Amino acid sequence: MIAPDVMIVFITASVALALAPGPDNIFVLTQSALHGRVAGIMVTLGLCLGVLVHTSLVALGVAVIFQTSALSFAVLKTVGGCYLLYLAWKAFGARPAVINGGRGAGLSPIRLIGRGVIMNVTNPKVAIFFLAFLPQFADPARGPVTPQIFIFGGVFVLSALVVFGAIAWSAGFLGAWLARTPRAQVVMNRIAGGIFAALALRLFLAQR
Repeated sequence: MIAPDVMIVFITASVALALAPGPDNIFVLTQSALHGRVAGIMVTLGLCLGVLVHTSLVALGVAVIFQTSALSFAVLKTVGGCYLLYLAWKAFGARPAVINGGRGAGLSPIRLIGRGVIMNVTNPKVAIFFLAFLPQFADPARGPVTPQIFIFGGVFVLSALVVFGAIAWSAGFLGAWLARTPRAQVVMNRIAGGIFAALALRLFLAQR
């Protein structure tokens, strides 16, 4: 259905996009450093589930609503920005925690995955990005476009899993050091809080 050369170009572009510094991989980096490798991988799974949601919206044509409706865009980015501010507030008030088994701070895998999902799904710019990005590679001459978009979305998720998983694993070494240094945890939480606040501001100021 999809030409091999097109798929190679798409995979290359997907890996490059995942590697480019941005809110998602910074989020994975900070969570892995603070709570361990497993936490970072759980967040990565959440982010990738969010990508699947955006892919489905694009494939079903719903994402165009957020491109054409100023109200929908404003509501979604406000929800996302408020959630990031909530994470910033939690990070600024966090006390040193025991980092054990990769999760730390009593955060369950479900909560960590949920963080990743909410972080991704409530960013309308991601929906618009996928609306512009995925259809470029679909070719109506090779069959129905909807299945092709789902395939490209799945490949993008696999690419993001590999890249973000590597980031989570690497940042885990920093987490091992933080486990032995409570004061460093406080500093990292402050940094994480600042990052969350900056990401919230960026989302609040986002334009369609």
